[in-house]
Amino acid sequence: MNTRVPEDIDRSSVGVLFDLDGTLVDPAGGITGGIAYALKGMGLPVPAEAVLNSMVGPKLAESLLKYTETDAAQLAKTIELYRVWYNEHGIAMSKPYPGMIELLAELKSRGIRLAVATQKPRTLAATVLAHHGYAPYFEFISGADDDESLLAANDGLPPKTKIVERALQELGNPATVVMVGDREHDVLGARANGLACLGVSWGFAADGELDAAGELCIVHSAEELGEEILRFATEGVTYGAL
Repeated sequence: MNTRVPEDIDRSSVGVLFDLDGTLVDPAGGITGGIAYALKGMGLPVPAEAVLNSMVGPKLAESLLKYTETDAAQLAKTIELYRVWYNEHGIAMSKPYPGMIELLAELKSRGIRLAVATQKPRTLAATVLAHHGYAPYFEFISGADDDESLLAANDGLPPKTKIVERALQELGNPATVVMVGDREHDVLGARANGLACLGVSWGFAADGELDAAGELCIVHSAEELGEEILRFATEGVTYGAL
């Protein structure tokens, strides 16, 4: 359901907060391959592909504990193996989703502020963005700290709440910012911070996952996404997330 923000809100500085994996970048096996490599390296069984795909987007440590036989004592080493493989192979395997670079260029040319909100470490996210030519379009990245202290601070809150909260310290008024993501945790993190949210259909959400997360607009192409962002920028459509 679409609603509108009050007319007295200044919309001269609109911001868009993009998720990374599954929204801007198709990991194309880079993440799932890294997880499989790490589990094999630890002598642990590798889950089915569908389970591996469900681990794309959420915090890696939580996914490993939830979906694999990794225990707390093995966690740090498993993540270390994953990151080594991902840096060496996974980034190169990933690719931008069609039309996204062109969309970012168009939005930036219109004065719309762009940022990234990801549960990846910020340094790693910056490397991925630079690899695909995305870096010039984004003002900043809100991601996990190397020590994951920000993710730890999110304990008990809807997923990604603190990541989005930190982004808003830069982007400002939530009523003029829209979140774009492919998973339930993007929607919940946006809603916890009073943001509108657009869902993209090309990511890693399970069937019905975005619908179950609440009323929001789901788009199916970069072109359609651009149209909805411009509607938000000019008309104040909030997609029921506020």
